[in-house]
Amino acid sequence: MPSFRACFKSIFRIHTETGNIWTHLLGCVFFLCLGIFYMFRPNISFVAPLQEKVVFGLFFLGAILCLSFSWLFHTVYCHSEGVSRLFSKLDYSGIALLIMGSFVPWLYYSFYCNPQPCFIYLIVICVLGIAAIVVSQWDMFATPQYRGVRAGVFLGLGLSGIIPALHYIISEGFLKAATIGQIGWLLLMAGLYITGAALYAARIPERFFPGKCDIWFHSHQLFHIFVVAGAFVHFHGVSNLQEFRFMIGGGCSEEDAL
Repeated sequence: MPSFRACFKSIFRIHTETGNIWTHLLGCVFFLCLGIFYMFRPNISFVAPLQEKVVFGLFFLGAILCLSFSWLFHTVYCHSEGVSRLFSKLDYSGIALLIMGSFVPWLYYSFYCNPQPCFIYLIVICVLGIAAIVVSQWDMFATPQYRGVRAGVFLGLGLSGIIPALHYIISEGFLKAATIGQIGWLLLMAGLYITGAALYAARIPERFFPGKCDIWFHSHQLFHIFVVAGAFVHFHGVSNLQEFRFMIGGGCSEEDAL
């Protein structure tokens, strides 16, 4: 494209990137509105308003940046090689930011009465997330032959949550984890992300229907849909955790703190 103006005009045309742009553009607007609504909820709806709005704010920030970088990349990557390379790095960095931001409210509420492991897990996920961002700045990372590597890096970053999840299940018991701990919603979120990443890495369904999915329903587009769905499922799960903590008044017994 000869200019950014031409790139942004192309948003309203039908082409191979139309679905990629609009799935995350609409998702970005949705999470922006949801985040504004949540941040302006009355303080009486929270046990510790400042802390809780900060942890949710980090999740919303990660989601909005991820979706913003994504739709911007798919809009301007046809501008020039330099612009494409820059925005692809922002796109991959946004995925890491979404994963990092998603961990914050979940760890905060899951280990509400046991802050030491919460703090340790937050440090670990931040280190891993920063490492993923650093790796994504490598020019070869964006090339087609590294498609599987890209999926593996971000899938591995997300699956690092298995360790704190097992910690929570073992310490609290499966029944509590499945009900109060909202593990079911988190497993659904993980399933959505993994499915999306697998479709993306394996190029399904276009590998089975060459030329039939160039505009709609190709793997990258499906991956975008699964990301938005997974982020919303995660929000629903941690919102339930927040509501439970509010219902019991935020108190911690000695047994909870063990």
